Amino acid sequence: MIIIPAIDIRGGNCVRLLQGDPDRETVYSNDPVKQALRFQEDGAELIHVVDLDGAFSGTAVNRETVAAVARAVDIPIEIGGGIRSRETIEFYRSAGVKRIILGTAVLAPEFSAIVDEYAPYLVAGIDARDSMVAVRGWKEVSSVRAIDVITDVMGRGLKDVIYTDISTDGMLTGPNFPALEKILSRVQGIRLVASGGVSQEDDIYRLNEYAHKGIWGCIVGKAIYDGRVNLKQAIERLRNR
Repeated sequence: MIIIPAIDIRGGNCVRLLQGDPDRETVYSNDPVKQALRFQEDGAELIHVVDLDGAFSGTAVNRETVAAVARAVDIPIEIGGGIRSRETIEFYRSAGVKRIILGTAVLAPEFSAIVDEYAPYLVAGIDARDSMVAVRGWKEVSSVRAIDVITDVMGRGLKDVIYTDISTDGMLTGPNFPALEKILSRVQGIRLVASGGVSQEDDIYRLNEYAHKGIWGCIVGKAIYDGRVNLKQAIERLRNR
């Protein structure tokens, strides 16, 4: 399992939102590129980037900033937020982004065609509240169960899934282990990235215990920015386990 540090971009800044609420924002940096370079220096193998403005608006608002991040680092980045068209996917591919996260688009009728065309570059981003899929920047909760969407995208050939538990995101209360266990027990062959709730290094090591069942990575954001997790130290310790 790898640790994936997060950069959430809103208004050009690196921010964190509590449970995705735009009214509960903390700004940590005004330079996403510098932040990405710092994560690279600390040993990160992959950086998780979210265009929050894009997630809320449905268009890739901060795509030039994301492209600058991709060009600046030597490690892969993944991007999510506002990616709802082929044109946006093509832009990020040309910018050197290695992993493109589809969230709301997963539920769109044209999803099958997009998967067929771009499958090697795509990651399914499943955001859930009370096990139900949330869409459009988490502003709406659908009537679709997260486990059903995960099963569906796996059946269409996507093995990489980021599962974000909204209730724990940014709250530093620990990951939703029961939800993760449910997914891992029902879906075979998944490469699951857990997102939401990591508050300390012990959370990371506990997630690592599920690596043999399918957890491939964990996204860590607020805990790094608040100094609860030393990224360089956590990466080194995880490698030694």
